[in-house]
Amino acid sequence: MPNQAVFANAYNRPQSRESRQVPYQNDAGSNPVLRGLPLAVISSIIGSSSYIQNIFWKLNRFDKLKDIKHLHNYEPRHDPTVVPLSSASAEPPSLTSLPSPAPRAAVNNYYTCADYHELYTSGKLTPSAVIEALLPLIRRDVTPAGQYSVGFIDTKVELVQAAARASSERYRLGKPLSVLDGVPVAVKDEVDLTGYKKTLGSKLDFTDPKDRTAWCVEKWQEAGAILIGKTSMHEVGLDTTGNNQTWGTPLNPHNNDYYTGGSSSGSAFVVASGIAPITLGVDGGGSIRLPSAFCGIYGLKTSHGRVSSRVDHEFNETVVVAGPMASSIDDLALAYRIMAQPDPLSNRGSKFPNPLLPSSQTSQLLTGKRYLGIDRAWVNRSDKAVLDMFSTAVDHYVKTQGYEVVEISIPLLPQGQKAHALTILSESRSRFSPQQIKKLSWHNQLLLNVAGSHATAQDFLFAQRLRNLQMCHLAWLWEEYPGMLVLSPTTPCAGWKIGKPSDLTNGYGVSDGDMSLRSMEYVYLANFVGCPAISFPMGYTDNNVPVGLMAMGEWGSEEQLISFGKEGEGLLEGGIRRPRGDKMWVDVLAATKAA
Repeated sequence: MPNQAVFANAYNRPQSRESRQVPYQNDAGSNPVLRGLPLAVISSIIGSSSYIQNIFWKLNRFDKLKDIKHLHNYEPRHDPTVVPLSSASAEPPSLTSLPSPAPRAAVNNYYTCADYHELYTSGKLTPSAVIEALLPLIRRDVTPAGQYSVGFIDTKVELVQAAARASSERYRLGKPLSVLDGVPVAVKDEVDLTGYKKTLGSKLDFTDPKDRTAWCVEKWQEAGAILIGKTSMHEVGLDTTGNNQTWGTPLNPHNNDYYTGGSSSGSAFVVASGIAPITLGVDGGGSIRLPSAFCGIYGLKTSHGRVSSRVDHEFNETVVVAGPMASSIDDLALAYRIMAQPDPLSNRGSKFPNPLLPSSQTSQLLTGKRYLGIDRAWVNRSDKAVLDMFSTAVDHYVKTQGYEVVEISIPLLPQGQKAHALTILSESRSRFSPQQIKKLSWHNQLLLNVAGSHATAQDFLFAQRLRNLQMCHLAWLWEEYPGMLVLSPTTPCAGWKIGKPSDLTNGYGVSDGDMSLRSMEYVYLANFVGCPAISFPMGYTDNNVPVGLMAMGEWGSEEQLISFGKEGEGLLEGGIRRPRGDKMWVDVLAATKAA
C-alpha cells in the first residue's frame, strides 16, 4: 500500500513548489576567537560605533540575501506554523490511558518514569523521600552549594516539598494522576513558572508581572510532576555552549573538558547527570537538540506553534519553540504528549490534534515505503568521526528497519542559515532596550549590536522570502516522498571542547563565532521552516563524547519522529550510556533508599 503525504491537508501549508537547483557552496568567513578582556574591549568599541557595526554586518554578508535573484518569485513568509487537519474526535483525552514508559533495561542505564512509578506504587519509596534526597544536591542557596547546583538558577524549596507531599498522599491513597506523578522534572529559566523569577540566564529580571506558569508546564503539573526548579542556560539563549559568567557553566557529564551545549545547557546537564529523567528546553536555533546531542540524551524540537507557552512575546518569535528533553525515548514521548495538549487560548496551539488521544499517536504511522532523505553535500561537511557514525546509523535503519535512502537537495542552505540568524537576532533585539543590552555579556552585546540592529526592512523581508522558498521546496519533497525524514548528524562536530579553563571564570566570557555557526549548521533549518526534529545518541567518540543523530519530519509529525527514535534504540549496544563513574552522575533512587 503506497504512502500518502502525512499531512497533505493542513492549515497554512506552503505551496508545493520545487526550487531551482543551486550548487551547494558554503563560503563562511573566518572570525577571530575573542576571550577575556580583549572581547570586552572590542565589543565595547563596536558597540559605540554604528559605522564599525555596519562594517562587521557586511563582512558577515548579512546584506547579500537580497542579491539572490530568484527570491523575487516568492512572497515573504513570516509565520512557519503549519497545522495538520484531523477529524474531530469524541474520545475524551486521558492521562491514565497514556502508554507507560518501559523501565530501565540494565543497571547501567538511566532511570525512567516507570522506575519511579513502580517504587512509589509499591510503597518502597515516596516522592517526598526522593525530593529530600535531591534538594541538598541541587540547591545553590546553601553553603556549600549542592554538587549539581550549577545546573539550576533557583529552587523554591517550600513549593517543591509541598508538591512532593501532595504526590505522596495520592500514592498512599492509590490515586496517582499519571505515571508522571511524583517524578522530578525541571524547566529552563526562559519559561514562566509561578513563584520564580525569569532571568534568561542573565543579571536582568524578565519575570512576568502576572506571575503565570506557562501552559505546557501546567500540563506537567496537572499530571503530578514535581517541578524541582529552573535550570541554567546560555545568557538570553544566544549561543550554543552554555558558558555563563553570571550563573556558572555546567560541564558535560560525559567529559568535563567539553561544554554541555546550549542554550538549554542546564536542562541537558540535569538529565545527563541523573538528577531528573525529564526537563523542558526551548529551541530557537538548536537549543534543545544541540545540548541533547552533546550530552547523550533525547531532545525533541516541536513544530512551530505546537506547544503553547502562553507568554506575551510568543507571537512575536517565529523560530522559537518549547520541547522536552529526556534520558529515554519513552519518557520523551510521555513528556511531549502531556505538554502539547492544545491550549484553547493560543491562536496556534488550539488548532493542533490532541496528542493524548490514541488516534493522534497512530495517525502518522506509515504503511508503505519509508524514506530517509539525505543531502550529501550538506552532510559531508561533518568531521570524519561523525560521518562514520552517521553511515553506521543509516545502515541500521536500512537493514533492520526497512528504510530506503533517497538523495535530496535542499536549496540555499548556507544562505538559509544567514537568514535564520538575521531573523532570530532581529526578533531578539526587539525584546531588549538599549539599557538592558548594556547589562548583557560582551558576546551578546556584540551579536545584538551588529546583527540585531543593522537589518534593514529589505534585509528582513528577503530573509522571509528565503524561508518561504525552503518551505515550498520541502513541501514538494514530501509530495515526492511521503513521510520522508530528512536525516543528518545533529552537529557536524563531536562536541565542543572548552578552549581554556579561564574561559569559564574570566568574567568576560568567550566568543567563537565560527564554531557557533558550525555547531548550528544542521539544526537551524527546522527552526526556520517550522518543522519538528528529534535528536538522540548514535555513538560516542574515543574520549567518551556523545554524538547525536537528527531527523526532521514534516510539519506536525512529532509522533513519527518518536517512532523513529524508538527504532534507533538498537543503534547503541546496551542502550544509551549514562556518564561513567560517580563524579558527574548521581543515582538518585539508590541515594534515597540509603537515606
